[in-house]
Amino acid sequence: MKRKREPALHETAIPYWRPVTQAAFRFCFAYFGLFSLATQVSGSLFLIPALSFRGLGPRWPMREITFWTAAHVFGVTAPPVYSGVAGGETIFFWVQTVWLLVVAAVAAAIWTVLDRHRENYVTLHKWFRVFVRFGLASQMFEYGMTKVIPVQFVSPSLNILATPAGDLSLETLLWTSIGAAPAYQIFTGCVEMLGGILLVVPRTAMPGALVSLAAVTHVFVLNMTYDIGLKLISFHLILLAVFLLAPDLPRLADFFLSDRAAGAAGEPPLFRTRRANRIALVVQLLAGVYLVGMQTDVNWVYWYKEGGGAPKSPLYGIWNVEQVEIDGQIRPPVLNDYDRRWRRVIFDKPDSVSFQRTDDSFARYNVSIDIYNHALVLTKVNSKTWKASFTFQRPREDQLTLDGDMDGDKIHMELERADFDRFRLLNSGFRWMRPIEP
Repeated sequence: MKRKREPALHETAIPYWRPVTQAAFRFCFAYFGLFSLATQVSGSLFLIPALSFRGLGPRWPMREITFWTAAHVFGVTAPPVYSGVAGGETIFFWVQTVWLLVVAAVAAAIWTVLDRHRENYVTLHKWFRVFVRFGLASQMFEYGMTKVIPVQFVSPSLNILATPAGDLSLETLLWTSIGAAPAYQIFTGCVEMLGGILLVVPRTAMPGALVSLAAVTHVFVLNMTYDIGLKLISFHLILLAVFLLAPDLPRLADFFLSDRAAGAAGEPPLFRTRRANRIALVVQLLAGVYLVGMQTDVNWVYWYKEGGGAPKSPLYGIWNVEQVEIDGQIRPPVLNDYDRRWRRVIFDKPDSVSFQRTDDSFARYNVSIDIYNHALVLTKVNSKTWKASFTFQRPREDQLTLDGDMDGDKIHMELERADFDRFRLLNSGFRWMRPIEP
């Protein structure tokens, strides 16, 4: 017995694409495709934590093309791919964006000449929309989950709490203010996650693009006004959201700007049969679940490694220097030499310690603490030979004494731990109304 063939879905007539529309699509296809493959968009879309893949841009051959362009066009020799601990958008990525724009424009022009008799790109457009939807959704999941599990903006470190606000950079000020308000951070993360989830489901792709556009526009403004090093990527996420919304702009204009009824929304079917489209929907939903699951796992692990769940120093606290003796002589802070003009000793992470001077600058060291033998050893990141050794005692929970050798001097320090209740940033709380102050 022959199986009855499933009828094809009814296909509406596709209007003829104007030449300008075709040219715009060719350029968008070339540029957004190249940019996504080069940057973290593909890294979060094809997320495999063990590979640490952040796009093809820093890899061969894109990396070599960028180096060549930087040297021969802009006169920059070997621009760094990443700088600092957090990376960011160095000149490498700006140079790479320039040649990607040029390549996309040339590719679109050649494509136009070779395919000038084409009436439309309906099939290619609907499949490219799937790629853009998931590329944007993966970024929403990446940035959203780092806020839902609040690891992007961590709670203010002890060094930050001891630093005057006027000494903070704009970037650090933003990180500190949002890190001190975890509810706000989690809320913005939920908005970004909502945008990503809506993008995964074909029927809700349009509202997902709207939510994502609002979220990434907010991020872009913060990056521009607080000088955060993610200006390029946030701007391109806006462009990806606009690309997804472009077919719906007439409907949105009818809904918001006129009294005309807006037509029905929805993604064009990927296949001709209902069965194939149901399978495609299941695959997309599973892909979305995978991306959310991977981002949850990555950020949950990071929470216990570097975030709020990370281990703290056994001497955790901000310790105010009450008295310092150098080679048996008491040195009041106002008379100390510069290197020993210490105001605070700050133990935060288990492997680091900071000495804050009276001018509020910091001397940072690696530290190894032996809690059983009451000993600690300081080393410097940029020196393999420098070392300072101390023993410590805690007569009381809020008192600490250090005795040891540093730079040939015998040092005795008496410290008292600062009371965290005095930090208004940590104890402001929530109020429905402001109390009347006397």
